[in-house]
Amino acid sequence: MLQRLKTLAAALRQAFAHGARRTAEATPTAARSLRRALPPLLIVSAATAAGYALVMHPPFQAVPRGQAALRTNQFSGGTAEFRDGSFMRIPGLHEVRFFPLRDQSFHPASLAKATGPSPLQSVEGLSLGLDMNVRWAVDPARLPELARKLPDDIEADVITPAVQAVVYKQIAKHTVREIFSSQRAEIAAALEAELRAKLAPDGIQLKGLQLGSVDLPPDYRRGMDRLLADSLASERMRYTLEISEKKVKETELEAAADKVRRETAAEAAGREQIIAARAQEEAMKHVLPFKEKQIQQRALEAQADSAARIQQAEGAAKARRIEIDAEAAARQKLADAEAYRLAQVGKANAAQMATEGELLTRHPLLVQKAMADKLSDKVQVIIAPPGSGGFIGSALLAGTSPKAAAAEAGTTEKE
Repeated sequence: MLQRLKTLAAALRQAFAHGARRTAEATPTAARSLRRALPPLLIVSAATAAGYALVMHPPFQAVPRGQAALRTNQFSGGTAEFRDGSFMRIPGLHEVRFFPLRDQSFHPASLAKATGPSPLQSVEGLSLGLDMNVRWAVDPARLPELARKLPDDIEADVITPAVQAVVYKQIAKHTVREIFSSQRAEIAAALEAELRAKLAPDGIQLKGLQLGSVDLPPDYRRGMDRLLADSLASERMRYTLEISEKKVKETELEAAADKVRRETAAEAAGREQIIAARAQEEAMKHVLPFKEKQIQQRALEAQADSAARIQQAEGAAKARRIEIDAEAAARQKLADAEAYRLAQVGKANAAQMATEGELLTRHPLLVQKAMADKLSDKVQVIIAPPGSGGFIGSALLAGTSPKAAAAEAGTTEKE
């Protein structure tokens, strides 16, 4: 579309040049015709130029997030503030400036190194670097005034000169040791107070100032390290001596306290012994009569015990004699009963043996049966030779020869 507008503008310029030439050469009639055709051409040209301007320079502009836009009228000098959305901006008529509403952070890198482009100077004349962070913001209530007063680059044209002026002046009042350790918080507070007062007339609010690391020259740092080591050794020795003195005092106090405790304990023990002796004396007044009564009571108890023991011994002797007589009578009766039993058993055994002799006389094979019954768990078969008529167990009896026994009976055993 831009190319079309350019082509249309070139055609209009050619038309105007051609018309001017024809006007100079034409007759009055032609001049009147040109005047009738000129207004429409001017309207078309103006509309084309306006469209081109709208395309190249749109009249609406958006406000970035976290910023405020201040629109100034070039002819009337009036200002309007916008903090969100979009607003109309006519090129050539309005001038727009943007200001940050959020806190900004400024870190002067040129002051951070002792060997940098702009090192700081201490009261001794030594170069050092100081890492700083300045947090600032524009006063939102004074934006119309600041739009005409402040330069375009606020950080480079306002913040940086103010920080350098304040920091150089404050650091030059202190030694490196004060900056590095002893008065670090006081220096930071002084820098913040002076810088806040210096930036306030320009509509800049100082929100905070933090001091970081201090960059020292290498030689001074080595010397400071040695000095710090010596100082630490001295402090350690001082604390050691103080601890030793306190230990000595503590030992003295403990000895005095122990002496007082022992004296108090001895006095208390003496008083206790005196009280115990008095109590014992008072108790003995009552104990001695009681002891005498105890002795008399024990004598009476001994007499009673002796009489009781004599009576018990006499009773025990009588009981023993009765027990001995009873035991002798019982033994006599047992002996008589045993003699009677043995007599009856002997009679029964004699009768049984007579009966068994008569039975064996009548039936001699009963001996073999009895012997076979006792050997039945080992002997399975007993074979007697026919017609022998002898005793098969004669070989087992004493006085029988082996040949006669083998001739009379033969047995087979199976384990």
